[in-house]
Amino acid sequence: MKYLKTLFKWSLSIVLILLILLASLLWIDAIQTNYLKRTNAVTDSSFLIKNVTIIPMTQDTLLRNRSVWIKGGLIENILEGEVPFDGPVIDGENGYLLPGLIDMHVHLWDRYELGLYLANGVTAVRNLWGMPQHLRWKQALESNQLSGPILYSSGPKLTGTEFIGDDNLNLYSPEQARDKVIEYQQRGYDFIKTYYGLEPEIFEAIRTQALKSGMDLIAHPSQKVPFVNHLKEPIRSIEHVEEIVQQPLNFELDTLKLQKIIQQLAKETKKPYTPTLVVFENINQMMQDDHYLDRQELQWINPLIRKVDSENQFNRWHQAKINDPETPQRIGKQHRFHLEIVRKMHQAGIPIICGTDAGIGVTLPGFSIHQELAFYQEAGMTNFEVLKTATINAAQTHQKMNHLGTVAIGKTANLILVRENPLEQLRVLKKPEMVIVKGAVYKQQELQKFIERAKNRSNTIATFIRYVENWIVEK
Repeated sequence: MKYLKTLFKWSLSIVLILLILLASLLWIDAIQTNYLKRTNAVTDSSFLIKNVTIIPMTQDTLLRNRSVWIKGGLIENILEGEVPFDGPVIDGENGYLLPGLIDMHVHLWDRYELGLYLANGVTAVRNLWGMPQHLRWKQALESNQLSGPILYSSGPKLTGTEFIGDDNLNLYSPEQARDKVIEYQQRGYDFIKTYYGLEPEIFEAIRTQALKSGMDLIAHPSQKVPFVNHLKEPIRSIEHVEEIVQQPLNFELDTLKLQKIIQQLAKETKKPYTPTLVVFENINQMMQDDHYLDRQELQWINPLIRKVDSENQFNRWHQAKINDPETPQRIGKQHRFHLEIVRKMHQAGIPIICGTDAGIGVTLPGFSIHQELAFYQEAGMTNFEVLKTATINAAQTHQKMNHLGTVAIGKTANLILVRENPLEQLRVLKKPEMVIVKGAVYKQQELQKFIERAKNRSNTIATFIRYVENWIVEK
């Protein structure tokens, strides 16, 4: 008995030491991102931005020589010319003021990424793999304690019984599906995300409960559910253009069959579509470069993701190329077909919303939105139409996002200031001179600091601890 007591004491001591160590690692990670703490309260702030040309995104026009009054995080008024103002004034110096960009498909892993999104002009994100950490960050962002884009998040990815893994929430019955929708709403998630592998009866249970609960659905199409069923309410957007190739087209790059699918999509209430073109093109790039993982830009990917997911994806496609040397050609051909899909969707009036799938594989948080927008331009959109995908189109997808996406009186002051006209050159969006989120102003020097601090960060273990937390909570 004495031996057992001693063993218990030693075991308890070891557990306590481990818990203290893990808590210390999380505390250190939090300290290292203290630069993101909000330093300027915006609740009652009032200031004027003068001498700007506004791109309102409500129409394809330029409103020259304007002043914008921002009060309490909202656009209080838009005035022509210079106006008397009793308060702080920012001189826009003939720059172009437009709504902040919105990335509608991201995967957040750490707080460093919040700064990377801001530095790239992204002032709101839709996170589509919800974990407990995201609810904490959401609360900190909403209470203006933390710098970053406005964060909306789905709950965990809901899938069926086949795809067992710590990255999925497996559902085994319609009753469990309904319970999860209710639970995620109560916990504070904004949306429900359906995922690959859902059986029809479970998919339908999620859909009907979400409708009853007033929760928007975001659909990564399930191969077990007829594609047309992903157009039903309350589904608000469909993700990944490659799913059209893989499911209704059954990997046939057939333009005639595609046209019928586009007609069906356009007929059924024109659900917004999130192409995430940059992800598939990154696969194409990995196939062309045997040293892709040595690229300097990967230093901005979370180190745990770089070590696990980036390497796994690279090895998967490298092996596919070894097994079949024609694979790179097929991948490149499919990417070009994806551009054709986007072109036809746009022509049919289907709203395109910008999403990158950033944060997994080799898709960079923040930076990738500029690649995605360039692909829409390549697919035949004008620059104004391209900008709509990441502003007004995105904001109109969900009612709770309607306060974003345009420069108009009463809207949230999520804005970016650039030196040149993005309606002529999209590349100017890559280096905004100023970013405003709910009235909080971030100038170029601070934005550059966000980029530098996120480079080659060493928070692998902290990220792993948060991932384990998610596994414990959800499993």
